[in-house]
Amino acid sequence: MVDLERLLAAHQTVRSDLLAETNPSGHWTGCLSSSALSTATAVSALAIYRQQVGSLTLQDENASRIAETPTDAQQDEIGRTIIAGLRYLAEQQNEDGGWGDTDRSQSNLATTMLARSAFQLTGVPSDRAELVERADAYIAKAGGVRGLRKRYGKDKSFAVPILMNCALAGLVRWRDVSALPFEVASMPRSWFRLLRLPVVSYAIPALIAVGFARFRHAPPINPLLRWIRKACVRKSFDLLEKMQPASGGYLEATPLTSFVVMSLASTGKSEHIVAERGVEFLLKSMRPDGSWPIDTNLATWVTSLSVNALGEAGQTCPTESLPWLLECQQVEEHPYTEAKAGGWAWTDLSGGVPDVDDTSGALLALPKYERAQAELAADNDATELVEQVGILTAAKRGLGWLLEIQNSDGGWPTFCRGWGKLPFDRSGTDLTAHAIRALNAWSRRLSELPFDSSDERAEFGVLMYAAIERGMNYLEEQQREDGSWAPLWFGNEQAEDQRNYVYGTSRVLLAYRDLGRLNRPAARRGFDWLLATQDLGGGWGGGGRKIEKGKMQGESSVEETALALSALFADPLLDRNEAMQHLVSKGLAWLIDAVEEDHHHRAAAIGLYFAKLWYHEALYPLTFTVSALAQAVAKYAPESVPGLESLTASEPANREPSDSPNTEPSRPVSPVAPG
Repeated sequence: MVDLERLLAAHQTVRSDLLAETNPSGHWTGCLSSSALSTATAVSALAIYRQQVGSLTLQDENASRIAETPTDAQQDEIGRTIIAGLRYLAEQQNEDGGWGDTDRSQSNLATTMLARSAFQLTGVPSDRAELVERADAYIAKAGGVRGLRKRYGKDKSFAVPILMNCALAGLVRWRDVSALPFEVASMPRSWFRLLRLPVVSYAIPALIAVGFARFRHAPPINPLLRWIRKACVRKSFDLLEKMQPASGGYLEATPLTSFVVMSLASTGKSEHIVAERGVEFLLKSMRPDGSWPIDTNLATWVTSLSVNALGEAGQTCPTESLPWLLECQQVEEHPYTEAKAGGWAWTDLSGGVPDVDDTSGALLALPKYERAQAELAADNDATELVEQVGILTAAKRGLGWLLEIQNSDGGWPTFCRGWGKLPFDRSGTDLTAHAIRALNAWSRRLSELPFDSSDERAEFGVLMYAAIERGMNYLEEQQREDGSWAPLWFGNEQAEDQRNYVYGTSRVLLAYRDLGRLNRPAARRGFDWLLATQDLGGGWGGGGRKIEKGKMQGESSVEETALALSALFADPLLDRNEAMQHLVSKGLAWLIDAVEEDHHHRAAAIGLYFAKLWYHEALYPLTFTVSALAQAVAKYAPESVPGLESLTASEPANREPSDSPNTEPSRPVSPVAPG
């Protein structure tokens, strides 16, 4: 049922296209979608900043650094940037009057309120009456302030900054903006997780800046509380400055940086070094079309995805990117989250923060470089040895970092262990499955890692085994009744609750595959769910075969189809069940068609950034498709790609865990029994 000629051609196409996306240094940068939300916040921040610095004089008490006040030329640059941003926003308004996060996203209340504020703050509404009227109608229909609060629930990380932006534009009352306890920034950072803050760990800069703005624009009535909060301003600002990276962009994220800049500028702090650096970041990161992305890039993340996908395809990855990836590893405690050394961030830029998903991806990618080095450095043993040592040292650090951050529930969070239960701080199934795969891959090579003693190696192996078992227990506990798993960092706007169960389920099943536990009931339910949710046309992502009366079938995506197939190819029942073979071959045919029609270059908006912010990334469909088609070739025509047959044979079989870990110091500790 599989057309091998078309399969091999599609496989070759996507591999070549992915390799063509490398930089001269051999790594990948990718391209994040432009964001109407990011653009709106940047325009608002620059407009408020420009208005404030334009009013500074030598007599102003706040102009202590007047020598650095923007010149007329700099003011003009800011003005041109604002106009370009407004032009982009005007072009992105949807027919319903609202704005979506990307050019492929549905309208949502948060982005529309921010876009509306941008036009109001720049004095443009009178020139675009129809645009504003349609936006106001959409906001009213979506519930306004009440609707926004409902969207974010107890999490104030994004709701409060949005309302603050609207208050600065005069569109909502300041009493609608909740007060944020910025004074806690004067306390030890280790206390934060105990304070049950209303914001997530990544939003501390917003907590400080937006909380301060709310305090200045709507001070509390209680004089004692006013005195206490005022006394904490300096310490809070010290932390704000300490957390700001060299680039000026907090997390390299436009929205977060914009909220900080507009907060400071609106309170007379335009001359503060944090505001100035933030403005420089915004000016440098605007794109030629007048837009801003949600983040500068995901270079480390997409490089790991690419290397791992090519490794599955039996393709040698660009070895010149190895030093780059090793340099991306954090070697010191990070000032933003105080995370220990050893992790990787999503980008190589200064605003990146180490996290579980990127650390796991890098750890899985490092062995792929070893294979490439072995091929290219066969005649240079010294060079190979040096790079081998670098990989092993980096792996040990990364594994230790993962073990340190595992939560008490057995799962892995994004940035910080045990911070809280708000989104992006709690454990996630996709993160946990990724971490388990990374730990499992290196547990088989524990004897090669650089330890000071055999006892230390044995102890480390026991910790890895225990972490994997706790993680697998967490995954089984998080499986939904229908057999699926919900991820943290990816979504689907077509789903009723906008969660991407195809992504979550596929990623978790790969952990079961790597550990040889595909005969577990949880894995079986996951495979059955994937098969049951295949779209009518053969792909995944459009809502499945069960369509409600009067509701249109959603559009399948290349990314979700490739992810589902990658998991299904591992199903041990596939070779014995004709009905399953038919469904899988139908999905494979859909993916091959997509490649032949060049749809693997059209990314779907399935990425879910902080605070329900959607994005698409140009390399996602490429990397996921390379991986899926490589597995298809390995299954149906492994002899056609040199090295692929042996690569596939080295994957773990369907094995169950041993009763106890192997702790003999002379042998690698593995969480699964040999053979």
